[in-house]
Amino acid sequence: MTQRTRTFRNAAVVGVSTALLGISAPVTASASSRPAEPLVWTACQGTGLDPRQQCATLRVPMDHADPDGPRIDVAVSRIPSENPDARRGVLLLIAGGPGGSSLNDPSGKGQKLPQDVRDTYDLVGFAPRGLAPSTSVDCGLEHADLATSRLRPWPAPDGSVDGNMATARRMADACVRNGGELIKHLSTANEARDIDLLRAALGERRISAWGTSYGTYVGAVYAQKFPHRTDRVLLDSVGDPDPARVNRAWLAAHEQGVEDTFPHFAAWAAEPGNPDRLAPRAADVRPMFLRLAARLDREPIPWPGANPEELNGNVLRQTMLDSLYSPSRYPTLARLMRAAQKGTLPPAPQAPPEAVLQNVTAVGAGTLCNDVAWPTSQAVYEKGVAESRATYPLIAGMPRNAMLCAAWPYPQREAPVRITDEGPSTIMLLSNERDVATPLAGAQKMREALGRRAVLVTVDSTGHNPYLANGNACGDGTASRFLATGQRPAADAYCR
Repeated sequence: MTQRTRTFRNAAVVGVSTALLGISAPVTASASSRPAEPLVWTACQGTGLDPRQQCATLRVPMDHADPDGPRIDVAVSRIPSENPDARRGVLLLIAGGPGGSSLNDPSGKGQKLPQDVRDTYDLVGFAPRGLAPSTSVDCGLEHADLATSRLRPWPAPDGSVDGNMATARRMADACVRNGGELIKHLSTANEARDIDLLRAALGERRISAWGTSYGTYVGAVYAQKFPHRTDRVLLDSVGDPDPARVNRAWLAAHEQGVEDTFPHFAAWAAEPGNPDRLAPRAADVRPMFLRLAARLDREPIPWPGANPEELNGNVLRQTMLDSLYSPSRYPTLARLMRAAQKGTLPPAPQAPPEAVLQNVTAVGAGTLCNDVAWPTSQAVYEKGVAESRATYPLIAGMPRNAMLCAAWPYPQREAPVRITDEGPSTIMLLSNERDVATPLAGAQKMREALGRRAVLVTVDSTGHNPYLANGNACGDGTASRFLATGQRPAADAYCR
């Protein structure tokens, strides 16, 4: 596995009937009429990997509606159970994104799992369709369009969305020219179908899963489409599954996510003794940020080597959004604010290789735009941005603005999957109380959709991805016990 492959995962931080059905179905039954092809496991390429990790290639239909048509590769990996006598099955690690990979996660975060979980399962990762080293896609975007502050649809300082609509058309046109046939077949539903083919190729009647961020939606869609194929499903940092909006709802969620999380940053930034302290009182930090962003809207500071090569208000806002994903990132925002106030900047942050960004962006674009139809009217976005800017000034209208999906030319191939309460009660949702990307309100919507199939464990913590990352001991213990034993709280729970 190459360094480029490892970077894909990091660049994506940009991440679920009343009875158990069909357990006696044959092991090869899957999303496709063609039997699953056997996996040939070999040593993984690259450095820094657990020597036990093995790699293989799964062949899947590019178009699941045409199972005998062209096929593509999906790269997969595994580390076998550490105690075969205790082995229950497979734990599939589903990354966030879209555009994230779990291919190296058996060697990475999988090794943070408690011993009894690692004994219970083979840990399995994969690079979703479109993402290298699986058969990959690339839109060939202009370098400037790869800037995070442009991929996130920040409006102009005056709230205009004219530039966003022009960017959407330019980027969508590039994906049409360069994305090939595969980009039309990137979707969450197709990823779920690929997962079921992987389940069959692994020889498993059912699989367990740990999905994070966008991966929680993948896990929910899989559990909806293949409920009789699921075992224990942990959904960690959960988004709103609203079938009318899908990823538009996730983008809009940043409004509440920032409001939930910024006060925690402000309290940290006002702590006495903090070397990155910004103000004597937490109440001073918010107006300080708003003033600085407005000043940078008017007077950007040159920033050689960055993309764009200036620190403007939207780059500061994007840095704020990135930094609120975890308290460990708070110093990045505080130091940039202090430097900007002085008119001097640190060295530009190092970006992933452009080929990685091109691939990750294309996978994200194809999935987001194919999952649900976005409005094409500029007036819709103008109205949404104006309302958002008035109510949520920190996030400046971005969550209701136009991404490239506003100009996506391909028609929807299928309706978004509606998550329901039909299926076995084997799902646990884990959500931090303060999460900038997947706020608690989204998890509550997923909980409502799943009904008795799920319980929601709310964690009194701040940051994205509570399990074994930004949560607390109570949340970690509850999730680990569920994965190892299947035991869930009898009802929704709160981990203080």
